[in-house]
Amino acid sequence: MDTPLAIFSGRSNIALSRAIAENYGTKLGDITIKSFSDGELYAKYEQSIRGEDVFVIQSTPPPGDNIMELLMLLDAAKRASVKRVTAVIPYFGYARQDRKDQPRVSITSKLIANILVEAGADRVLTMDLHAAQIQGFFDIPMDHLYASRVFTEHYRKNPIENLAVVAPDVGSIKMARAYSKRLGASLAFIDKRRPNQNIAEVMNIIGDVEGKNVLMVDDLIDTAGTLTNAAAALKERGALSIRAASTHPILSGPAYQRIEDSPIDELLVTDTVPLRKPSDKIKVLSVANIFAEAIERIHTNDTISALFDD
Repeated sequence: MDTPLAIFSGRSNIALSRAIAENYGTKLGDITIKSFSDGELYAKYEQSIRGEDVFVIQSTPPPGDNIMELLMLLDAAKRASVKRVTAVIPYFGYARQDRKDQPRVSITSKLIANILVEAGADRVLTMDLHAAQIQGFFDIPMDHLYASRVFTEHYRKNPIENLAVVAPDVGSIKMARAYSKRLGASLAFIDKRRPNQNIAEVMNIIGDVEGKNVLMVDDLIDTAGTLTNAAAALKERGALSIRAASTHPILSGPAYQRIEDSPIDELLVTDTVPLRKPSDKIKVLSVANIFAEAIERIHTNDTISALFDD
C-alpha cells in the first residue's frame, strides 16, 4: 500500500504554499495556527496524519514566529506518528550567519539546522541558500533547489540583446557565471567592501559593461544597498539598461525607495518571500512548480538531480 502524502503550510507564505499544492494536484491539509494575546503560538493538525508522508511549507524570514511555527508543526507531526516529515523552507532565514567571522558571534544557521533536526525534521527542502556549505550543517538529507530555472526560462522567452551578466559582489560570481553561460552573455563582477552591516561600497568593476544591457543576479535582496550602488556604478560606466534577478525579496528598511530611485529598469524576484508591497519595477515569478515537482520526487523516492538540468 502506497504511503499517503499530505502538504501543510505555516502562515509566512500561504499563497506560495497553496500554489505548490495546486501544482502537485492536491489541497493544503487542514491545520490551525493562532497567536494568543501574549504572543504565544498554538499549532494543531485538524486531520489524522498517522503513517503519512508529511510536507510542511514555511519560509523563515523575520520575525522569529515563522521559525517557531515551523518547529511546532514538525514536533506535532512527529508526535502524531507520521511516517516522515519534510521541512520545505523556500527561504532559509539566518543563512547569512554561516561562519564565525568575528569573535564571540553565533553561527546561527548551524543553530537553526540543529533545532530543525531536534524538532523532528526527517528531511529539509530549500532553495538558493546564501551559502551552499549550510547543506553540511545538517545530519539529515537536505535538498537544495535553484531558482535559475525560472529566471533563465523568462529571459530565453524575452531575450536581451548585447547582454552582460554582472555579479554585484564576489560571492555571486559562480551564480553569474552560470547565467552568462546559459544566456550566451558576457560576464563582469563588482568588487565591493562592506564597512558595516547592510552598508556596501563599490570599489571596482571588473569586466566590460559599456554599451551593454546589464543583468545583475544574486540570491537575495535585503536593504538593496549592494544592488542599487552597483546599478549606479554600472550606469556611470556606460551600461545601456540595467535589470536584476534575485530569488529572495526580503526588501527591508529603505529597500523599496532605493530601488525606485535607482537606475534599475526591472527587478525579477520569486515568491519564496511575499512582497511587502507592489512596485512597478518589481515582477514576481513563481517557483511553485519546482517545489511541487521536488515534493513528488521525494515522495516517490525519485532523483531530484533531474531538476538541476537546464
